[in-house]
Amino acid sequence: MQVNTLILGAGAAGMMAAGCAGPGSLVIDHAKAPGEKIRISGGGRCNFTNMHCDAQAFLGENPHFHKSALARYTQWDFLDLVGRYGIAWHEKTLGQLFCDEKATQIVQMLKTEMDKAGAQLWLKTELKGLSHRDGIFRAALDREGRRETVSARNVIVATGGKSIPKMGATGLAYDIARQFGHDVTETRPALVPLTFDKDRFAEISGVALPVRAFNEHAGFDEALLFTHRGLSGPAILQISSYWREGGEIILDLLPGASLEAHLKAARGQNGRRALTTELGTLMPARLVSLLAKELDLTGNLADLSDKRISALDGTLKGWRLKPTGSEGYRTAEVTLGGVSTDQISSKSMMSEQVPGLYFIGEAVDVTGWLGGYNFQWAWSSAVAAGGHIAAPRQ
Repeated sequence: MQVNTLILGAGAAGMMAAGCAGPGSLVIDHAKAPGEKIRISGGGRCNFTNMHCDAQAFLGENPHFHKSALARYTQWDFLDLVGRYGIAWHEKTLGQLFCDEKATQIVQMLKTEMDKAGAQLWLKTELKGLSHRDGIFRAALDREGRRETVSARNVIVATGGKSIPKMGATGLAYDIARQFGHDVTETRPALVPLTFDKDRFAEISGVALPVRAFNEHAGFDEALLFTHRGLSGPAILQISSYWREGGEIILDLLPGASLEAHLKAARGQNGRRALTTELGTLMPARLVSLLAKELDLTGNLADLSDKRISALDGTLKGWRLKPTGSEGYRTAEVTLGGVSTDQISSKSMMSEQVPGLYFIGEAVDVTGWLGGYNFQWAWSSAVAAGGHIAAPRQ
């Protein structure tokens, strides 16, 4: 079988690319259904983009690589596509956009775009080998137990990263990249809960509160959730992308507030009140009980000197913690790192090593913040690749 473009992966990036790569595209995936990661995302409603897709919200060894694709196909372009299909959506916190109904609407929209473009979709199909000679790629495929050979002028690698292996995620993209002379940067779980030894927070598992989680690299004002294994919630998932083993994270348990000013005022109004009681008006009581075991929170407000109040302010607004690890790819939303951007065109996503070979989406060393940014990278990088293939050559 001969096709113009073979697309590996029927996820967000692969399906989007198929819709704009022109005629003669074939998309393959080992899964039973396309867009499975879309289907489960956002609690089943798909956080499909973000209103604030600024370049600073993306990580990678080259901090400028992603700018071109994101500028040429923006969140507003994707919203226009969503609007044309009559998919109702709403904005949650921090510019996060979700479907009003269900994530499968996005999957069906992409499938319809593929059908309109004449793309074929083969599911339950695995890549067994890929070669390139005389400008043609040859792929050996296992399609539901049958061996198929497909020849293609172009190959788009859209197989994602290693996150959520129970859905079949592998490092296939990295193997293909290395095969064709590309470097792969260090990969690690990102947007992932952090773990601690000895059931450090087990007794307050389920407690949540707004915090600022930060380190020397970044900071995020969002919710934190204590778990049996450690820390989770949006603030922790965000800072996890900037954390490394052996490093600390710092928690401001009262973001936007001055504990020092509050305690001094409370001391003057009700000096006989216990410090822990007063702190319980500012944060969950179970958290205060835990902190009281680790910190000196004894005494009444009247017993607090200005120096001790200042020290408490510094401690509770700068609680330093050292995670022992993360929950790994099992629960990570994305993979940090990937195929190096040094040998890929930022305009077309095409390899500078092998003409006709493209890498898009999570497979590439571009990782966005939590909140729809990684889907937008999938859309933008897919349009860059697909558009380059479809464009007439001079």
